[in-house]
Amino acid sequence: MQDQTAAGGFRVRVLTILPEMFPGALAASLTGKALAQRIWSLEVLDIREFAGNKHRTVDDTPAGGGPGLVMKPDVVAAAIDHAQADAPGDRGRWPVICLSPRGRPLTQARVRELAAGAGMTLLCGRFEGVDQRVLEAREVEEVSIGDFVLTGGEIPAMALIDAVVRLRPGVLGNEESLVEESFSRGLLEHPHYTRPQVWEGRAIPEILLSGHHARIAEWRLSQAEGLTKQRRPDLWRAHTSGEVISEGGRAADGDRELSDAPTSAATGGQTKDDEK
Repeated sequence: MQDQTAAGGFRVRVLTILPEMFPGALAASLTGKALAQRIWSLEVLDIREFAGNKHRTVDDTPAGGGPGLVMKPDVVAAAIDHAQADAPGDRGRWPVICLSPRGRPLTQARVRELAAGAGMTLLCGRFEGVDQRVLEAREVEEVSIGDFVLTGGEIPAMALIDAVVRLRPGVLGNEESLVEESFSRGLLEHPHYTRPQVWEGRAIPEILLSGHHARIAEWRLSQAEGLTKQRRPDLWRAHTSGEVISEGGRAADGDRELSDAPTSAATGGQTKDDEK
């Protein structure tokens, strides 16, 4: 097992046959800083260590025939049981998740739920997939990051970890940026601009330089609604039907002063996620 600052507050355990892939990109930027500061921890378990033979076999041919190989239930179950040995019994606080193209689509709402928990165990599938019996027996939640197929679950696991960890307290330099980003209100995020004020003949919209926070909020909401309606009609339908409950209400409070974002183009305010 590879253990990266295991004393961290939010604990992530990854089950994979390619442990050398971690932490990978998670060691850089904000997630890497948070890992070093023990705001979260990463433990990587090699599934092959739980195989019962000298060849460390983790897969076998699919029942009923067909191409490829399937990850064995006994081996995967042993890895999950080891990973969950000291985890809370409440799966709401510490779920076991298999990254799979057939899983439920990952949403920002689910990411927020995960970030509010104590940790999570991620199973990275390979080959044709994982034996269905172990997914059922160990109550594994299947999650998809999109309608496409990759060679394995490691990259999706990294994406999920990044999405969750950045919501943990102390990870972002500018936590106010979470309020207006895409999906936080059930809408895509509005366009962003920064200096120079005019670039290749294209000017920053005057409203963003006005300093009028209420009008800026109205403009941003209008832009977010327009983009969502155009690019994600599914989100727009859910938003207008009330299926998505936004945080803090549907529209920004026009009288509430925003962060420094409204005038950042003119004053050089913080960037998103404070990455400098």
